[in-house]
Amino acid sequence: MTTSETQSPASGRRHGIDLARLAALTARERARFTERRTRSAALAREAAEHWLDGVPLHWMTDWGLPFPLFVAEAHGSTLTDVDGIAHVDFCLGDTGSMFGHAPAPVVAAIERQAARGMTAMMPSALVPEVGRMLAERFGLPRWQITMTASDANRSVIRWARAATGRPNILIFDGAYHGAVDDTHVRLKDGKPILRPGLMGQVWPLTEHTRVVQFNDEAALEAALADRSVALVLAEPVMTNIGMVLPEPGYHERLREITRRHGTLLAIDETHTISSGPGGYTRAHGLEPDFFVVGKPIAGGLPAAVWGFTEEVERAMRAARAATPGYSGMGTTLTANALALAAMRANLAEVMTAEAYAGMIAGAGRLAAALESVIARHGLPWVVTSVGARVEFMLSPTRPRTGGEAALIGDGEIEGALRLALIERGLVITPFHNMLLIAPSTTDADVDALVGALDALLGELVGG
Repeated sequence: MTTSETQSPASGRRHGIDLARLAALTARERARFTERRTRSAALAREAAEHWLDGVPLHWMTDWGLPFPLFVAEAHGSTLTDVDGIAHVDFCLGDTGSMFGHAPAPVVAAIERQAARGMTAMMPSALVPEVGRMLAERFGLPRWQITMTASDANRSVIRWARAATGRPNILIFDGAYHGAVDDTHVRLKDGKPILRPGLMGQVWPLTEHTRVVQFNDEAALEAALADRSVALVLAEPVMTNIGMVLPEPGYHERLREITRRHGTLLAIDETHTISSGPGGYTRAHGLEPDFFVVGKPIAGGLPAAVWGFTEEVERAMRAARAATPGYSGMGTTLTANALALAAMRANLAEVMTAEAYAGMIAGAGRLAAALESVIARHGLPWVVTSVGARVEFMLSPTRPRTGGEAALIGDGEIEGALRLALIERGLVITPFHNMLLIAPSTTDADVDALVGALDALLGELVGG
């Protein structure tokens, strides 16, 4: 069934939701939000004097609220706004705080290191230990640190091109790999185009970036056939277009096809690190040439890592020897002592197998409860999950490709639910209805979310 088949304009319904009831709920919840958050409203007015859209990063307006919700503090799974209203946080910084806000071991490590100095453009004494921890956990022997996953992916792309001598890369339609110019390409009617909304791009990214649909082996094979592609950059499960799971055997065939064509493979686990202590890669036995993880690796402090094989390292060294000088990669603040200290504490004391066991069990409980609620209200929606990450999708079937996933969803319905949940002290991610379970998330937190969503859907579906 397609998305259009779930809509009934004549009856005033869309995706099973009564549109008149939706409009009434939205108006009511916007009024309640505005009435209860006078301090956030005042800060929004003040901030508008000096910040674009009134926020220091324009993404902070993506929530679709009457004005931004300003945060006073966040601990564990609880986020408290400046008006003193506490919320159970299932967004967790869109994975950046996946292990909870302000985890005590990370906070203590940051405090200790900050007193000793934060950045010196020299390695700290923790470097050997953190390197061993990364290699043991994720299975690749060589590592580098960056400030963000965007920086890590950018470095991986540049090194892959240098190591192979090939100009092109390949990504999957609908993938998101951060603020990396080369990856902002999508498919439209089977043709590559610049990602809609991309600002200020003056050269055609499509010249050196190929894009195919996830799970489409024939398209992948054809795109690599001329042996000009240096790198395939992939999320093991697509997560930024709505969750798209790999079909059985797809990753094995992806690896076989890339090897046969001499193309390197990078697995970006910035979101799918929710799969387990070693990410989706270790949980499912993947064999990438490069491995990237960002947001949560240092417990919420900005940092990312990328790993690679010894074979790739040899090719990187050969490329560097052939072209000595400035690589064009890295920043003065990269791999600073503060990031290393936070990373070590997070890997050793927070990002543990025991923590993951509880998180994944909680996510399973949440997914089952959401499926029951959706079925009870007769809605044509599905629930998808990977590890500690869960989504509900306004579609009767799970998408197979990013192109299919792009047709799913409804900003008006999802925005109304997000706003109403915030009014009930529950925060979910402002896109794709993504929910994360942290070690600090309790069964009571899950019950509160499911109960609130149940009541809201009852109101919106009607008789």
